[in-house]
Amino acid sequence: MYNFSDVIGQEEVKQRLLHDAQEDRVPHALMLCGPRGCGKLPLALALAQYLLCEKAASPKAEPEMGLFGEMVPTPPATEPCGECRSCKMVEALSHPDLHFSFPIIKKKNSSSAPICDDYLREWRDQLKKQTYFDINDWLEDMKAENQQATYYVGESDSLLRKLAIKSSQGGRRVIIIWLPERMNQETANKLLKLIEEPPSRTHFIMTCEEPEKVLGTILSRTQRITVPALTTEDIRTALITRYALPEEHAAELAHVAQGSLTEALHRMMAGNEESEFFDLFVNLMRLAYQRKIKDLRLWSEDLASRGREVQKRFLQYTQRLLRENFIFNFHRQETLNYQLKRESDFSTKFARFINERNVIKLMDEMSAAENDIEGNVNAKMVFFDFALKVIVLLIQ
Repeated sequence: MYNFSDVIGQEEVKQRLLHDAQEDRVPHALMLCGPRGCGKLPLALALAQYLLCEKAASPKAEPEMGLFGEMVPTPPATEPCGECRSCKMVEALSHPDLHFSFPIIKKKNSSSAPICDDYLREWRDQLKKQTYFDINDWLEDMKAENQQATYYVGESDSLLRKLAIKSSQGGRRVIIIWLPERMNQETANKLLKLIEEPPSRTHFIMTCEEPEKVLGTILSRTQRITVPALTTEDIRTALITRYALPEEHAAELAHVAQGSLTEALHRMMAGNEESEFFDLFVNLMRLAYQRKIKDLRLWSEDLASRGREVQKRFLQYTQRLLRENFIFNFHRQETLNYQLKRESDFSTKFARFINERNVIKLMDEMSAAENDIEGNVNAKMVFFDFALKVIVLLIQ
């Protein structure tokens, strides 16, 4: 079941969506915008199940007989019934009127135009496993290696074909579009035509992290709802009650997660990659401080041998650590710092090297390196050039 009560926190957003559904006023195009891990996709799934439920979303519920024979209006449902045929199919992610669109990669040795249906099995497996996930989790599910996920133009054509067929249940149809900001111009323009003239009782629910990257004409035709980051207490409670973490560990993870349950789960379930990133960061800074050019070249080649998505995640991790070390210098690390103990222990000696004279330049260089990696520039050149610049910036 995808219930509103299963969504962590977000009480205000849940009440708004539920009220609109009860009043039969859900717009044909809705965009849930918010940071990673705040629960946009779980909210979209809960709304979709409510709309498709044969009982919950009925705007004209039959009145019930009262104690004294009077007819009493039936209060609107606050959750999908979970018993009707539609609810069972949504729960199994097999409802013929529930469609998903999401970023994908092109399969190797495939001559046909890539569409989301090529990865529908992997998508369903991910939703059944966990609804709080991000693009990196999805890339791993697709075995993307060096590829970057996007929407291909064939996806709009695929949606058009699906919506040209009459609703199998004779009711609503729901299309959940995950991360529409990853659409290129051509795909977005085709989708725009669908949104402008949707079939009757069809709802597009988009979940977006970077609305500024979405085609402006699509934004203007959607009702936008902002989904805020989760509170530390919401995350802490979820980690204790749903994942049986000890209170102390849950509190630490909730603090460093910065409002993202996805981040907390990543750190809880598999710290291997971040541990490896931390070691790479420490080695970079120590080798740069000691000016060991030959070792820095080997460091660059090691990092260049990994997939591009891994390289991008390392640079993002490094930018976060730089920010934490700069804040560490203000001696208010307990309230402003978001580091695990191992990272914090390193910062006690290293933080003094990250100051107002070099922090912006270092962040700019890392951001530029990330853009180069995304643009398929030779990774060995990017990381070795970056490492050499760190030598100079560390002594400023």
